[in-house]
Amino acid sequence: MTSHRTPLARRALALPLGVAVVSALAFLPGTASAQPDAPAAPAAAGTGAGVLAAAAEGSSMSYVVNLRTGHGSWSSGHVKKAIAKAGGKVVISYDKIGVIVVHSANPDFAKQIRKVKGVQSAGATRTAPLSAQTSDDIDEARPLSAREAKGAKAAAGRAAGAKDELEPLQWDLPAMKADKAHEVSLGSPKVTVGVLDSGVDDTHPDIAPNFDKRASASCLGGVPTQKDNAWRPVAGESDHGMHVAGTIAAAKNGTGITGVAPGVKVASLKVAEPATGLYYTEAVVCGFMWAADHGVDVTNSSYYTDPWLFNCRTDADQKALVDAVGRASRYAERKGAVNVAAAGNAETDLAQDEIVDESSPNDTTPVRRTIRTADCLDLPSQLPGVVTVSSTGAKNIKSSFSNYGKGVIDIAAPGGDSTAFQKPQPPATSGLILSTLPGNKFGYKAGTSMASPHAAGVAALIKSSHPKASAARVKALLYRQADAMPCTDPYDIDGDGKVDAVCEGGRNKNGFYGVGMADALDAVRK
Repeated sequence: MTSHRTPLARRALALPLGVAVVSALAFLPGTASAQPDAPAAPAAAGTGAGVLAAAAEGSSMSYVVNLRTGHGSWSSGHVKKAIAKAGGKVVISYDKIGVIVVHSANPDFAKQIRKVKGVQSAGATRTAPLSAQTSDDIDEARPLSAREAKGAKAAAGRAAGAKDELEPLQWDLPAMKADKAHEVSLGSPKVTVGVLDSGVDDTHPDIAPNFDKRASASCLGGVPTQKDNAWRPVAGESDHGMHVAGTIAAAKNGTGITGVAPGVKVASLKVAEPATGLYYTEAVVCGFMWAADHGVDVTNSSYYTDPWLFNCRTDADQKALVDAVGRASRYAERKGAVNVAAAGNAETDLAQDEIVDESSPNDTTPVRRTIRTADCLDLPSQLPGVVTVSSTGAKNIKSSFSNYGKGVIDIAAPGGDSTAFQKPQPPATSGLILSTLPGNKFGYKAGTSMASPHAAGVAALIKSSHPKASAARVKALLYRQADAMPCTDPYDIDGDGKVDAVCEGGRNKNGFYGVGMADALDAVRK
């Protein structure tokens, strides 16, 4: 059985009824060495799955080179010499994990460097120069209306106990008992959640009280920098990361919304290209490494790593991307971070043997390919150790768009759905998720991108309750405390009499919900 996946599955989500959802170089001490004269905004290209979108000779391309282990340490000296001989220029070297980011105008660079002793894999991270990229993947969030805001404020005033003004519109909080959890604990300011995304506006009044500037950076191009508040989104850039950050840790301060863990800190790791919204391997690697070396306790990845929807280890270029991101995520976990990621929005069974991908590569011309799930991974959500999150709506069933799959989905959390499919109880008015937007604004989005930060917030609450717990311990508690959810059978989300997806598994572990709904209340009392 095969299935189609739509392009840009985390970031663009069209729901029925017209609802839109959704650099100077720095030196990283002890972790990576940046080449001081590396170009700030290189062009790049690459190949994969037999699909070649070769850039013209003379264009500068971006690569990752992964070293083999040797007696417990990485030895990169002779490899760097070989890189130079092959026409490559080292941009940054992550010596702790043996990953080197390289720019080269040699179209045969990867092929040549793979033959060098000590190199495990090497591959292009892109298939087109940056200047050639175009993208329409970013849908604007539906803004909060004045009428909705007025109704929410009135409801908040009537509610027993202290509520932020817009909290009555957040049906997602009681869905995972976060409102009850906040009566016990808001989480610890000693816990930080790193948002690997399009940037966070730390001047927003709901974000500013909880923002961790020290742990924030831009990772564009694979090189971290904090200069000029580089972690913030620029004008016209996606508001995706800002929405995610508010869901995790919007302050409980009497105004605006309330995050799942409103007492913890949130950091911005900017890994999405401003012009295109694409998330490339070198930036993702940098994001995980920076988070790991700056004490981040939980990371949230509401994206897949571009340009390949699935990265196949049978392809030389894509294998290198799997190796690089895998090493970085494992390093972050070894340093204590729980890595949480979105499952995707293509309503696809990720556990089936084969899937038809018609969206890759998404930075040049996509070509239809059939991938074997045993060989090909969605990065980072399907990497070992990463918590993979599916989405539920206001009726507490799988969102119409959410990917699923027995043995793939670990846990479920609210991500919203079309209001026509899953309408919330009043005073909430929308089936989407309300959160923060740049410019002191608020708006609605839906997607597994919105579900993942809910689970990340619960992981942050667990870490707050168990400050000495390892990443493995926090994950074990996250799974153990989840509220079991049986399969929705039959699953006919649009009510047309036809089954839209088939859930496999039992009450305690299945393809729709994994171990069940993330439970914020148990996170703070157990």
